[in-house]
Amino acid sequence: MSVVGFDVGFQSCYVAVARAGGIETVANEYSDRCTPSFVSFGPRNRSIGAAAKNQVVTNCKNTVQGFKRFHGRAFSDPYVQAEKSSLVFDLAQMPTGTTGIKVMYMEEEKVFSIEQVTAMLLTKLKETAEAALKKPVADCVISVPSFFTDAERRSVMDAAQIAGLNCLRLMNDTTAVALAYGIYKQDLPAPEEKPRIVVFVDVGHAGYQVSVCAFNKGKLKVLGSAFDPELGGKDFDEVLVKYFCEEFAQKYKLDVRSKPRALVRLYQECEKLKKLMSANSSDLPLNIECFMNDIDVSGTLNRSFEEFCAELLTKVEAPLRSIMEQTRLKKDDIYAVEIIGGASRITAIKERISKFFGKELSTTLNADEAVARGCALQCAILSPAFKVREFSITEVVPYPISLKWTSAADEGISDCEVFPKNHAAPFSKVLTFYRREPFSLEAYYNNPKELPYPDPTMGQFNIQKVVPQPSGESSKVKVKVRVNVHGVFSVSSASLVEVVKSAEGEEPMETDTPAKEDEVKSPLMGKMIMQDKLEKERNDAKNYVEEYVYEMRDKLHGVLENFQCLSMQDRDSFSLKLEDTENWLYEEGEDQQKQVYIDKLAELKKLGEPIQNRLMEAEERPKALNELGRQIQQYMKVVEAYKDELYDHLDELEVMKVEKQGNETMTWMNNKMNLQSKQSLSQDPVVKAQEIQAKTKELYSACNHVVTKPKPKVEPPKEETPAEQNGPVNGQEGSEAQAGNPEKGQAAPENTEAKLPEMDID
Repeated sequence: MSVVGFDVGFQSCYVAVARAGGIETVANEYSDRCTPSFVSFGPRNRSIGAAAKNQVVTNCKNTVQGFKRFHGRAFSDPYVQAEKSSLVFDLAQMPTGTTGIKVMYMEEEKVFSIEQVTAMLLTKLKETAEAALKKPVADCVISVPSFFTDAERRSVMDAAQIAGLNCLRLMNDTTAVALAYGIYKQDLPAPEEKPRIVVFVDVGHAGYQVSVCAFNKGKLKVLGSAFDPELGGKDFDEVLVKYFCEEFAQKYKLDVRSKPRALVRLYQECEKLKKLMSANSSDLPLNIECFMNDIDVSGTLNRSFEEFCAELLTKVEAPLRSIMEQTRLKKDDIYAVEIIGGASRITAIKERISKFFGKELSTTLNADEAVARGCALQCAILSPAFKVREFSITEVVPYPISLKWTSAADEGISDCEVFPKNHAAPFSKVLTFYRREPFSLEAYYNNPKELPYPDPTMGQFNIQKVVPQPSGESSKVKVKVRVNVHGVFSVSSASLVEVVKSAEGEEPMETDTPAKEDEVKSPLMGKMIMQDKLEKERNDAKNYVEEYVYEMRDKLHGVLENFQCLSMQDRDSFSLKLEDTENWLYEEGEDQQKQVYIDKLAELKKLGEPIQNRLMEAEERPKALNELGRQIQQYMKVVEAYKDELYDHLDELEVMKVEKQGNETMTWMNNKMNLQSKQSLSQDPVVKAQEIQAKTKELYSACNHVVTKPKPKVEPPKEETPAEQNGPVNGQEGSEAQAGNPEKGQAAPENTEAKLPEMDID
C-alpha cells in the first residue's frame, strides 16, 4: 500500500514517501527533488515538469504554468479575466462555463480543463513516486492552500480522480507543515498542560498563509488561519520585470511586452536575480544575449529594489494582525514563529515578520519540502500499512458557512450560520426541519468580503420524499451537514422521523448531488499517455542511431582500427556512411517514424557489428582458452594419480574415458590455437569464445562426475561382546592412520575404524 504526499505548488512540486521507517523526499528522473509545475504541448506529445519548463521559451504559447489559481473558477470570473491579459498562453471557456486552457496539441487546437491539466501534472508526480517505491501508487494526500474555497477543493479532488489517485485527504499547506513540525517533538506539553503555541508562516510563489497551532503530546489543534492570496514571490518578480522593461525601453528603445518570448526570458532572469539578492547585498548584474532584435541587454540592481516593493511589503503585516485578533493571543504567548516557502528567503519579508512578533524567526524546517513531508506523514497516519505514533489533527473552517431555505411559516427566506469562522473540522451537525413536502437548502459563504472568490454560493441540496404525517401535520426532518477531511461542505444525509405507536423510526432519504464529469475525461488521459509513450519510443530509436554513429566514428580510428577487414576504400566508405547518417539525422531524418530509425540502425550495424565482434572475440577468447586449459590439466592430474594408486576407488574404465576425453580436447585446443595464431586481427577468428566455452562444458559433463566420485564409507566394526569392544582392536594399533588416509590407497580393515562409536558400558 502506497504512502505518498504531494505538494502541488504554483511554481514547483515535491513528492514525499514513507519507507524504511521514515519520510523521504524523492527525486525525479533529473535527480532533482523539485518538479516544476509546467505542462507543455507539442506536435507529437506532451512534456511535463522539467522537460516542459525547458520549452517555456521555445514553445511559450503551448507551455502552461500557474494554472493552479484557476481551479473551480468560471471563465467569466473577474479574476480570470484580469489575469488573462498577462498570460503568454490562451484561456478559453469550457462548455460547463469553467476556465479552460487553449493550446496546439498534435497539430490541432485543443481546450483542456484545469482539472485535466492538473491531472497531467499529478500523473507525472505519481510516476516519480512509483519509480522511487518500485510499486504502484494510488493512496495519497495532496496539499492545497488554506484559503481554497469549496469549489476549488472539489476541482482538485476531480483532478486527482482523473489521474487515478485515491486522495485520502486534501491537507492545508500550513497544517501539513505543523504536522511535520510537531510529530517528531519529544518535549511537547502533556495533554492536561497548557499547550505550546507556534505560528507558521508560509510565503510561497503565489500565496501568503499564516496559521496558529496549539501543540500537546500527540495532538495538534489549529486555532486560526489568515492569508493573502495576492501576495507571493511572483509579485516581487513582477516589480523587477516592470523595472527592467522601463530601463530597456529608455536604454535600448525596446518594447519588451510586445514579444512574449522576450518577456518570458526576462521573467526567468528576474527570478534568478531575486534569489541572488536574497543572499547578496552588493550590486548584481542582469545580462541577456540576443534578447530582442539581436540586441544584447544588461543592467544592474541591488536590494534597493525593495523601495519599489514598498506597497507589497506593507501587505505582510495584515494577515499577522488578523491571526492575533482571531485567536486573542498575546505575542508573549507564542513559543516560536516557523517560516517556510520559497519567497520566505526575501530579506525584507523576514525582517517585517520578525519585527511584528518581536522575536527571531525559526527555520528548523526545510523551507521547500516541509509541506510534502507533512502530507506523507498524514498519509502514513491514515494508512493501515504503517504504524505511526498517535497524533490527532483538528483543522478549522476558513470562512463562515451558512444555509438558507424557503421558510414554511412565513413563506420568506430564512438562513442560519452552520459553521462560524475557525470552527473545528472535520465536523458534523444535525439540523431539524418541519415540512410537509420536499424542500431545498442552499449553502453559501456568508462573508463575501473576505472571500478570494466571486461566487459565495457553495451548492444547492434537494431533500426529497418528504410527506406530511398521517394526521396532516408537518413531518420532522433531520438533516446532517458536514465539513469533511478535505474541507468540503456537504449535506451528507436526511431522515424522516415518523411517530408510530410512540416509537420513532428513521427512514433514510435521498439527496441530489452534482454529477461528476471526470468519467468522460479519463479515456482522453489514457490516449495522451499512450501517445507520450509512443513518442518516447520514437525519440529513443532516433537517439540509438545517433549514439551508434558517434560511437563507431570514434572507435574506427581507435580501438577498432586493427580489426577492420575492409580495404582502404571500403573503410572510407563506411566512415562516409556514418557521416551521411549524421547529416541525415539533422535534416530529413529529424522527424521520421520509429521504424525508419530502426531500419537505419540495422543498416549501419550490418557493417559495424562484424568489426565489433572481432574486437570482442579478441578480448574473450584468451580467457575462454585459459579456462579450458586449466580444466584439462585438472582432470589429467587425477588420471596420473590413479596410475600411482592414489585413487583406486575409481572405476578403471571410467578413468580411461577421462584420459581419452582430455587428450582429444587438448588436441582440439592446440589445433585451434595454432590456426588462430596464423590469423590477423582483421580476419574473422578460426574459433570463437562461445565454441571454446561449449567445449569446456562438454569436458566438464564427461569427466567431472568421474573424478569427484566420493570414497566408499567404511562400516563401523560389529563387536559381539562389550568386553571385546573395551579391549585392544585385534592387535591393529596404528591401522587408524591407514584407515583414515586415502592417499596411501589402502582400504581400512573390516573390524577397524578411525574412531570407535561411543557406547555405554556397565
